[in-house]
Amino acid sequence: MQNVILKENERIDKLHVAEYKIIQDTKRFCFGIDAVLISDYARKGIGNKKIDSIVDLGTGTGIIPFLMASCTTASNITGIEIQKDSADMASRSVILNSLEKRVHILNADIKDTDKILPGFKTDIVISNPPYMIADHGVKNDITYKTIARHEILCNLDDIVKAAFHLLKPNGSFYMIHRPFRLPEIWEVLKKYKFEMKKMQLVQPSIDKEANMVLIEAKKDAKARLTVDKTLIVYESKGEYSPEIKKIYGRE
Repeated sequence: MQNVILKENERIDKLHVAEYKIIQDTKRFCFGIDAVLISDYARKGIGNKKIDSIVDLGTGTGIIPFLMASCTTASNITGIEIQKDSADMASRSVILNSLEKRVHILNADIKDTDKILPGFKTDIVISNPPYMIADHGVKNDITYKTIARHEILCNLDDIVKAAFHLLKPNGSFYMIHRPFRLPEIWEVLKKYKFEMKKMQLVQPSIDKEANMVLIEAKKDAKARLTVDKTLIVYESKGEYSPEIKKIYGRE
């Protein structure tokens, strides 16, 4: 571990699911369970396959690259983030964890992927994108949290298009999103020659409807979809389910 300088409102958090630490700003959008879930879903999808590279679209402060560094042998993990301050925190977290040889943070717009990574092809693309359509429900000034939650600087089409350009033939694209947008997601994946291969709904608790969906799509693949057993986050009394505890390494 190397020492780094923290800025105002920043803190260093230890990751429960990895041996790494991450710099976060208490006034900004900190990572949540969705980043942990999609990283674990990608880990399971990769299995024992040897992969060389992973790209995370909209990496924020770098949580997904660090989680993937902890559970894969990929030698080149790249996180792309348009917000300068978030990318800076992610870059300093890379130094904090002495991961400069494996993890790279690019402060760039994913819509310019073909320009910032010309000719580059990867095995895996992961994204935890903004869920909400454009300015739906936005009443205040645009903030870091607004950009993380709403399709203001990029939309679903931008994300899938970038994944298409980055992936090798038959490469895998992992994404977490909202179930209410599944028809649109399916349509956009088809537009860019992806086939949804697996999906898993996530329910906050057994008595509530699903509020997240985990997706694995493959580029230039044949149509065949497997629907995994629904993942329940909380049991009664607000305690994590056995499945979530296992993901977090707590049992």
